[in-house]
Amino acid sequence: MRIMRFSLFALLGCLASVSVAQANVTGVTNNEIKIGSVFPFSGPASAFGNVGKGLIAYVRMLNDQGGINGRQINLIAYDDGYQPPKAVEQTRKLVEGDEVAMIFGQMGTPGNSATVKYLNAKKVPHLFISSGAAKFANFNDFPFTTTGLLSYAVEGRIYAKYVGKNFPNAKVAILYQNDDLGKDFLGAFKEGVSSGLAEKITALSYEVAEPTIDSQVVNLKTSGADVFLIAGSPKFTAQAIRKAYEINWRPQIMLNFVSSSIAATMVPAGVEKAIGAISGALLKDMVDERWANDQGILEYRAFFAKYLSGADILDGNYMYGVTQGMILEQLLKQCGSDLSRENLLKQARSIQPQQFPLAIPGIKVNTSANNSMAWTQLQLRRWNGKGWEPFGEIFSALD
Repeated sequence: MRIMRFSLFALLGCLASVSVAQANVTGVTNNEIKIGSVFPFSGPASAFGNVGKGLIAYVRMLNDQGGINGRQINLIAYDDGYQPPKAVEQTRKLVEGDEVAMIFGQMGTPGNSATVKYLNAKKVPHLFISSGAAKFANFNDFPFTTTGLLSYAVEGRIYAKYVGKNFPNAKVAILYQNDDLGKDFLGAFKEGVSSGLAEKITALSYEVAEPTIDSQVVNLKTSGADVFLIAGSPKFTAQAIRKAYEINWRPQIMLNFVSSSIAATMVPAGVEKAIGAISGALLKDMVDERWANDQGILEYRAFFAKYLSGADILDGNYMYGVTQGMILEQLLKQCGSDLSRENLLKQARSIQPQQFPLAIPGIKVNTSANNSMAWTQLQLRRWNGKGWEPFGEIFSALD
């Protein structure tokens, strides 16, 4: 009897110690994990705010299903208006006020640039951020950061391969956003082409605070370029496509992945104005008939009708946000009962090749101790006026 009593007391003591240990894990209780994020729900890049709305909707679905491992996900998402000072303010609020376990999926290169050193100094996991800036994938500099968007530099190199092979004698005009997004893309593209082709590149930048980029497009036309690359955000990419059409400039247009949304870019530009344009893709296209009966797309349609009713299902930003939600789900499942910041980071760098249902077959999320990037592959596709048609093989940054 004394042995049984001792065993019972020992068991209760163990359970109490587990409860106390769990209580000491920042942002985690027995019933909840608190996660923070920042998105441009307003401002010049507000189209990207729909990524946040997609993520929020997916988390709502997970919570309706009981959460992950018995815990609800308390996702706190603030608006920074795509302004770095505001991003700093909101991030500090999440860390020091809300005391979140981690920052997940924070959107935008400017905001992440303004907060990455702070978060790493605080040893707060800064995971699967929505920026393709190459610097964030360097875990020697930023050991608590992983990326959830294809690197702009990787994309620039892939486009350089395509242009070099298919337009070896072309003059190239590049319009780029004057931040890490555009600069990484431009630098990688120049490095990826032959010296002869590099000498025939004309590049002009724009600031996100500018109302229009019409003058840059007019000036780029005077270069006589046969290929027009656009490395920017949806609002300005749409303006560039529209202006090129208005001034009767018909080069081969190529636009970066983050600005290839039908709803956010192609429709505002005018769907007929960019026929033949080329971009890259990670995810399936909602209007591509070959995915009409695809299980992943059918489930996405049902999810969208319930959790994003009234939103534009053709806006790829929502799909990307939902896929971010799937990565978050995978991360939390891998963590099991250990939601310490140390394990969150460890598991973020330990995702074995995963084929998510909305990703193009063959394109997988895969991280490791030597790779902080969730996505390292890209499929090229061509705009036909109604949707994007994939062509060629899948490119990989790890080849």
